Amino acid sequence: LILLDSLLQEMSHHRLLGLLLCLAILAVCVESDAGSWLVSSWSQAGQASRQAGSALYRGMKDLACLKLECCSASWRPANYTRLKQLLADNLVGQHIAQDMIVRAVRGHQRNVAPSKPLVLSFHGWTGSGKNFAAQFIADSFYKLGMSSQFVHLFIATLHFPDVRQAGRYKDQLREWISGNGSACHHNIFIFDEVDKMPPGVLDSIKPFLDHYEHIDGVDYRKNIFLFLSNTGGREITSTTLDSWNRGKDRQQISVMDLEHLISAGAFNEEGGLQHSRVIEKNLVDVFLPFLPLERQHVKICVRNEFERRNVEFSEEMVEKVADEMIYWPAELKLFSTSGCKRVAQKVDLLLEEQEWGKEEL
Repeated sequence: LILLDSLLQEMSHHRLLGLLLCLAILAVCVESDAGSWLVSSWSQAGQASRQAGSALYRGMKDLACLKLECCSASWRPANYTRLKQLLADNLVGQHIAQDMIVRAVRGHQRNVAPSKPLVLSFHGWTGSGKNFAAQFIADSFYKLGMSSQFVHLFIATLHFPDVRQAGRYKDQLREWISGNGSACHHNIFIFDEVDKMPPGVLDSIKPFLDHYEHIDGVDYRKNIFLFLSNTGGREITSTTLDSWNRGKDRQQISVMDLEHLISAGAFNEEGGLQHSRVIEKNLVDVFLPFLPLERQHVKICVRNEFERRNVEFSEEMVEKVADEMIYWPAELKLFSTSGCKRVAQKVDLLLEEQEWGKEEL
């Protein structure tokens, strides 16, 4: 697109120079009382040339956007029905997240003039579906999903590994948000492993999350920021276990039961949100709990994995994979300590074991 811009601008420039030269020659050949006519014609011709060049530029750019991703509605369908379906089909055991994510995202994007960017913070044990949820938001918003140039993924252990470099990370992060926010007003910024980020780094983007109509002439309020973290997992698991012990239906646990516990945990536990001004200034719109997954949920994940591979399977195979997982508390074997994260690997081992058995025969 940069090359296209340059070519079109050069074409417009040469066309205008040619027109000016012709008018200059005419000005020498006519009497002085025709000067006003020439000045008027010159002005009108220049304006027409600029308008034609602008229209040609827009037309060529629209044509290019048919093939190359652009910051336009055609590349950003924002399909909330698809988001709801993806979450329902794949986000196992997370009734709170399924409901709150759709409502929060849809409400923010339908608002013509939101007061601030949407900031969601996902919390819970590993393997509970936080990354899945972030991926589904991207997949339903952009045709290219996570591969879109407007979806930006930051992984703490990859992009911010050294606490001694926190100052440099802050500068780089500000520049990245500013540059991409200027190029397009609709971005998704995903921060994974926030609990492993150096404290204070996220505070550098606090202005971009706040209630500002413009920052240096740029409106950031249409952007979405997602924080993924294991902090608060202890509080979420404790509340879920207490609910199970009291015989309370898991579906009755609400975001109100957990949000204040998660917020306090994220603010006080070591990590990227520890003592953060982002929390202190109430810039996180929703703290979303991802509940620990029970054996019944692991079995759903196992079935989904077999189906994804188009492999025939039996309930005995499902039980065998579920048995391979580690559960907590040890005496109850209630919650999978790794959620569904290791299911694919366990299915690999089971299928290889079966193939090995066939070869032995």
